[in-house]
This record gives sequence, C-alpha cells and structure tokens, in this order.
Amino acid sequence: MTQIAQQLAEVYTRIAQAEQRFGRPKGSVSLVAASKTCPVSAIRAAVACGQRAFGENYLQEALPKIKELETEGLEWHFIGPIQSNKTRDIATHFDWVHSVARLKIAQRLSQQRPPELAPLNVCLQVNISGESSKSGTTAQELAELATAVVEMPRLSLRGLMTLPALNSDLEAQRRPFRTLHQLWEGLRQKGLTLDSLSMGMTDDLEAAIAEGATLVRVGTAIFGSRPRKDR
Repeated sequence: MTQIAQQLAEVYTRIAQAEQRFGRPKGSVSLVAASKTCPVSAIRAAVACGQRAFGENYLQEALPKIKELETEGLEWHFIGPIQSNKTRDIATHFDWVHSVARLKIAQRLSQQRPPELAPLNVCLQVNISGESSKSGTTAQELAELATAVVEMPRLSLRGLMTLPALNSDLEAQRRPFRTLHQLWEGLRQKGLTLDSLSMGMTDDLEAAIAEGATLVRVGTAIFGSRPRKDR
C-alpha cells in the first residue's frame, strides 16, 4: 500500500467514525480530495484507491491536470477564490464550484458555462468568521445572492461553503459550522432546494460532520503538507 493509499484510507475511516459518532447516516458525507500543488502522480495514486472527486484552488495549475486525467472520468471541484478573468475556464472545465461569493462571478459562470454541459453545481461561500483575509459573502447578504443565483439558467445552486478561522477545540470548531447549517436551513425554508454543505478540512472535519457537512475538503491528511503559493 502506498503512503497516499494508507492516508486516504485513514481519512475514509475518520469520516465513517464521525458519521457514526454524531448520528449521521452512513455514507452521507462525501470526500473532495484537495489536490492543490500535488502532481498528477499523487492524484493517480488516490484514483487507484477509488477516489473520484478532487478539489483545486489554482486554475493555472489545475487545467493541465484535468487535461492529463480527462480519460479517468473524475469530478473536479474548484475550491479557491475566483477572479473575474478566470470564470470562463472554470465554467468550462469544472463540475462544481464551492467558492461563489459575488453576484458578478455567478453571472459570468452562468453566461460562460457551455450549453452542451450540465449546469454547473455551485455552493455560495459565506465568510462566517468575518475575516478580511478570506473571501465570502456575509450572512446578511446571503439570501439576496442565493435568490439571484438560483434563477441563473446554467448554474445549479447546491448549497453553502465556509472556511472558518482555525481553532483546535472541537466545540469552538463546531460553532461556525453550526451557524452555516442554520443559514442553509433558513434558505431551505424559503423554498430553495439545497442539498450540500461544503465544510470541514483536515483539522476540523469531525466538527463539520457533527454539524451537517455533506462534503469535506481534505488535502493535507491525504497528500501531506504542501508549500503555500501565491494565487
């Protein structure tokens, strides 16, 4: 067993144990393997273990990977901040976008999604912690943005995403995820058909699963520590 295979198996186990611990149905949480800065060989090692969904933050890095792995039938998730000049390639080459935070970006993604492809699955990113260094709409602006996005013809609004401030305490980790879940439920009560909560990474996936995550984005625990790079 390769190191990536072993680490991926450990992440699958963590997810399953968290589902059981917090009363979630078995298999209700899906893994997006965050493969930013990873070589294609590392992704292939994960694919060999059955992993199909991969998340990328950097478009210029992601496009060659998607091209090289196009025969594998993988599901590609864009999980990084989105610049206006990147929307066409994101709309063309990805299946999911987790980080829609502005109306202008949503409009461009919808306009630029090729008509022969299925609508692009999107999550709206909410800046729960109010950190100036992170992207995301505010809780106060969320309903207006969601109402606009759900009407866009080439997008399928699936849910919400957040990237909260780091914290090592389980209960403290749970609080922002609980807030996102409450916002998600509020939109569902308004009649929006949402089924996805993208929250939780290597250090806090248990807390996210406890609060209703359906998608966890895990990179370090699978592929090891990666150097930071400028977007």
